[in-house]
Amino acid sequence: MTKWPQGYGLHEVQEVDSTLNEAARIAPNARGPVWIMAHHQTAARGRRGRSWANPMGNLAATLLMRPQGAPEQAALRSFVAALALFDACVAVTGRAAGLSLKWPNDVLLNGGKLAGILLESTGQGHGVAHLSIGIGVNLANAPDADAVEPGAVRPVSLLSETGAHVSPEDFLTELAAAYAAYETQFVTYGFEPIRTAWLSRAARLGEVITARTGTSETVGTFETVDASGNLVLNTAKGRVSIPAADVYF
Repeated sequence: MTKWPQGYGLHEVQEVDSTLNEAARIAPNARGPVWIMAHHQTAARGRRGRSWANPMGNLAATLLMRPQGAPEQAALRSFVAALALFDACVAVTGRAAGLSLKWPNDVLLNGGKLAGILLESTGQGHGVAHLSIGIGVNLANAPDADAVEPGAVRPVSLLSETGAHVSPEDFLTELAAAYAAYETQFVTYGFEPIRTAWLSRAARLGEVITARTGTSETVGTFETVDASGNLVLNTAKGRVSIPAADVYF
């Protein structure tokens, strides 16, 4: 694995409940950043406790790390991971056409959901002791459309949309290399270059979208993502900054 980034470990298992749970188990003894990859998950999960379908042949991985800085800085790594996923997809397919990034943490291909990101962390004082970045990519198979909630974008796979046959191991190698490069940029220069790069790949920027939380719904033009990673919508009542929500097109 000549492209594997220096300083990053690899913990590979055949079957596990979830790579996020495995990250929590190995965290006490982890000495540096390590990628955890499972060929099969029995209890994969997505945002807000939703289940995550993980058919064989897809990527299920989590990056476990000890980030420096405040929790809000650690949370910005969802954007770092999204950029790395975008680049890994380009690397294995040779094309960027049809790829876009959906706030807060999805990768779209031809308008369908190809990959998702989920961050979990444990605290240490005012900082973060461990950060786990869970990533699922539909490489070979996509869940059935009826497996997602009404209004959500349809699931797609890399194979169905591009014809590219990519193994989880090969994709993870590209992803790990891309992530390491963006992580270095983030640590060195802060969020602004990451934010700019993310916005250049953003889905529906400048268009009307809907942001929903458990208690509210906001409709407005997707104006930008601010310096804190919040979604900024231009609504009938003015500009609104939204820290967390599900976005619908």
